[in-house]
Amino acid sequence: MLASLSGTMQAPAPVPLFRRVDIALGCSYVWEDVRGLLRASGGSSSQHPATLVLRGISVRDDGNLDDVTEYEVPQGNPDSSSPIVFEASAQSVSIPHAESLLHAECDGEEVNCEISPYSSQQAGEGLCRTSWFIATLQLSGGISITLVLRGPHCSSREEKEHDATLHPKLKIPMSKESTVLTTVEFQSSSRNTSLHTHLGSSVTLDCRFALAPSSSFSSLEWRRQHRGSGRSLFQYQVGSTGPAVQPKVHVDVAELVGSGDASLSLQGVSVEDEGTYICLVSTPLHQAQHIIQLHVAEPPRVRVIPAVVSFERDVTTTLTCTVAGYYPLDVSVSWTQKTPEDNAEIPLSNARFSSHRQSQDGTYSITSYLSISSATAQAPATYSCHVSHVALAEPISVSSHLKAPEQTGSEGLVGGFMATIIFIIVLFVVLRRRAAKPKSEQLLRAPE
Repeated sequence: MLASLSGTMQAPAPVPLFRRVDIALGCSYVWEDVRGLLRASGGSSSQHPATLVLRGISVRDDGNLDDVTEYEVPQGNPDSSSPIVFEASAQSVSIPHAESLLHAECDGEEVNCEISPYSSQQAGEGLCRTSWFIATLQLSGGISITLVLRGPHCSSREEKEHDATLHPKLKIPMSKESTVLTTVEFQSSSRNTSLHTHLGSSVTLDCRFALAPSSSFSSLEWRRQHRGSGRSLFQYQVGSTGPAVQPKVHVDVAELVGSGDASLSLQGVSVEDEGTYICLVSTPLHQAQHIIQLHVAEPPRVRVIPAVVSFERDVTTTLTCTVAGYYPLDVSVSWTQKTPEDNAEIPLSNARFSSHRQSQDGTYSITSYLSISSATAQAPATYSCHVSHVALAEPISVSSHLKAPEQTGSEGLVGGFMATIIFIIVLFVVLRRRAAKPKSEQLLRAPE
């Protein structure tokens, strides 16, 4: 009995195994101009082709990794015009969204990769100084990854001067394969660089990080910028008593310190919450930031009055289409007409519009008016108000129906009225005569 039951039980689904692979990304090496102006301050910059090779990255093996091979560095002695190959080891820091990076090309996603010198932090002197680089990866699907890379360094100046070969472009030690060996000391990431949400909803702005054992977390700040102004929303410093309580924003400090989850939760989103959010994670040596655009979009409510119109000659009727409660401002409103003889709706251009009005909650409204003249209108007909807005998956259409008159000729109306009057008169005369006959006459006519 036990054997029979065990034979009918389904085996549990196998847990996906992990496999270490090399991920090679085409990048640009970007540095500041000769005047020393940083790119962030608006100075000009120069670019050079580069390749970032993430060595031995752990990814889920879905059975389609049999063709994945180890990356081989192109042979040949590089010169100042050759692409710079950065080899990055991530033994101490896991690389987030590794599967997305590995399968980006097959999934039709583009990866924008830039590597820049982290010039604000250099240790040592001369050839023995430690070089730092920062790599920013942007996937077209919205994922953003920042890697702080520690470059090669030497144990002594004598060893460097006698044995090391300097990279012709970077002037720092390179490996025997003519690559720049680096280690990932600090990574941060975000799943979304752009988010859309509705009024009153709750949204989480994703921001996470991980550090090598040689680094330590020091602070987190969330800032919001919109239309030229900015303010700090959340600040936390290691060793402080804790952040001040905010009415709408929240960061789980326990998750922040324990697992590197620096995500910001925003409750009851309003129009004023729209803008650019910056997640700034700091260590004693480095900073990494992610920029997330939060867009607020609220769909309009559409109403047309009256919903039904009776056709009357020599009368002009006005249809009103009220569009309310939408955000942002841009909205498209149009009218069409369709009769039973029409194969398609006919656009109308004689509509009038009010100005945009803004409510206390920041949403907008507008009203459109369409005049229908009995001299030119055909009945029956359907008049539709069409509204398009960024918050709508497809346009909203609300209609008003023009009813055809039951009788269209004046003779028919008069004839019907006269027939009714004559019928009433005849019925009245017949009943009156029957009531006036004497009872004796009725007896004489009775059968014997």
